Amino acid sequence: MTALDTVTAPAVTRHTSPSRGLVLAMLRLHRTALLFWLGLVVVAAGALLWAMGPGADAAWAEYTDLGCDQAAPNLGCDSPGPANSRYQTAVTVAIGLVRLLPLLTGAWAGGALIGRELENGTAQLAWTQSVGPARWLAAKLAVPALLLVTGTLTLTLLHRMLWSADRGAAINVMGWRAWHDTGVFEVNGTIAAAEALAALALGVLAGMLLRRTLPALGVAVLTVMSLVYVLDALRPYLWPVKTVVTSLDDGTPGIDSMIVETGAMTASGARVPIPSCSGEPGCDARTGITHYYADYHPASHFWPLQLMETGLLLAVAALAAATAFVLLRRRTGAAV
Repeated sequence: MTALDTVTAPAVTRHTSPSRGLVLAMLRLHRTALLFWLGLVVVAAGALLWAMGPGADAAWAEYTDLGCDQAAPNLGCDSPGPANSRYQTAVTVAIGLVRLLPLLTGAWAGGALIGRELENGTAQLAWTQSVGPARWLAAKLAVPALLLVTGTLTLTLLHRMLWSADRGAAINVMGWRAWHDTGVFEVNGTIAAAEALAALALGVLAGMLLRRTLPALGVAVLTVMSLVYVLDALRPYLWPVKTVVTSLDDGTPGIDSMIVETGAMTASGARVPIPSCSGEPGCDARTGITHYYADYHPASHFWPLQLMETGLLLAVAALAAATAFVLLRRRTGAAV
């Protein structure tokens, strides 16, 4: 056999697409944030799984031992025991971590994800390689969005499983939790994931506008806080309310629902504040009051309110992301 008979196999060259390379580089650069996010999901999911299993078993046994599941529970049911306290702590920790997510996301997106790379020139260097500015920004939005939505929806599903369980419902009542409580309402539906997406887009926009790490971080946090505060205040008015009217003899309405407004009514139907009578007999009638009223949202309004608020959050996210792309186009010109 001669050298001519020997056929040398050509070397196989593996080509990595620019988009895949950008994603891999991004995951390596922000691996600390990725590990932190995975740790947050694991801790919150572990707390919810424990609450659904051993935590619920222990709290329910304590609940029934006290006779709280009977038609006439004793006075000891007014305050939770140690097992119920541990159960409530686990659920509170899980809800708290999910509610903290928008602030953490906005701070990271504005500071580390965009602001730092623009400030250090890392982004401009990437644009001179095989990745254009538009693809760079799309990856900065798409990859974190996928991870955020996946993790948040996982926690939402776990919380809904916990909330819908019979024992979980009874224990939640004992812990004075209601479907319309701010934390429970957000984590039980689509709002938590939508808040994370809105925070990501607002953080990216802040980074694009300021191009500096710390200012972008601060502006993003303040913007996200303002958004969450405004939507919390706006929530009761996103869907038409129901109204219940009671007579003076029945007293003010007692409703276990999301109360929007309460007051009194005159004979003409005009709504007025409830007078401060301090329990004086006949005081309401002497002031012209004939009825009491309450505007409220029943439990059946859970999903309409959820979807309305989710739509607003997604609209904010889309507007912020579109504005970031427009800003990038104006700064980079034909390169986008």
